[in-house]
Amino acid sequence: MFNKMAIVSEISTAFPEMIKRIGGLKALGTKECLLVQCFNPKEVDAGISKYLDLISMFEENLKKQKQILTAQGFEVKTRIISGTQKNAINRIAVEEDCSVIVINFEKRTMMGALFFNGVANNIVNHSSIPVLLIRENRKYEDLPAPKELINHVLFSTDFSENADIAFQYVKEMAGCGVAKVTLVHVQDQSKIEPYLSSRLLEFNKIDKERLEKIKNELLTLGDIEVDVQIPFGVPTSEILKIINEQNISLVVMGTQGRGFVREVFVGSVSHNIARNAPTSVLLIPGNRD
Repeated sequence: MFNKMAIVSEISTAFPEMIKRIGGLKALGTKECLLVQCFNPKEVDAGISKYLDLISMFEENLKKQKQILTAQGFEVKTRIISGTQKNAINRIAVEEDCSVIVINFEKRTMMGALFFNGVANNIVNHSSIPVLLIRENRKYEDLPAPKELINHVLFSTDFSENADIAFQYVKEMAGCGVAKVTLVHVQDQSKIEPYLSSRLLEFNKIDKERLEKIKNELLTLGDIEVDVQIPFGVPTSEILKIINEQNISLVVMGTQGRGFVREVFVGSVSHNIARNAPTSVLLIPGNRD
């Protein structure tokens, strides 16, 4: 599924702990990883000595991170690249034939929020391949690494073309040992009230049939439990409520829903979930032809 991952390296005390947790990707077929440190030369203070010191610091940091990943059984290459992160990271990931970009994102501090608004948001907005935002989930910390990430997957769909693309990844996960999948479609209150309220039961019946169809597809792929939910309300709030109540370990969503316009990820449901969910989120881009 994800043969090779590109990991966006950072210098922080939290990052080594994050890469210890991504052993769960081995269950999804990941064997290789490209550990990438990106910097913008325009943001580096002038002076060749400072530049060389920065490169030396990056190299030492990547060496330590590589040792952690190698100990988990991954084949690891490291790369220091320059340029704006939104372009450079995506470019190197495509050039190196990576299947997914992995970013550490802990929702704990203002700096974390700033990081998402900057690096993570830009990478997601411009990526042509899936982006996995990794968060520690203490509810699953006692599980072996392969199960921690894919123990309980939530797939949210608006039945758009991009959601169909994202569902293909959920199907592959079903064959990789996922214990449970919760399928969610939120009836958007802002689109139904007040003029379509009388048709809510009709909409629920149609959408339940759609969800039951994809549920049956998953049940044929392995020993897996599948739940179907159709809440009514504000999509972001309803999805976050389920994530917290159901102890979700990974959320899978498309980054482009109905009415998609290029580069409007900010403010979308997937953006809000990625920013606020207490667990890891896998974002799947749609076709950008």
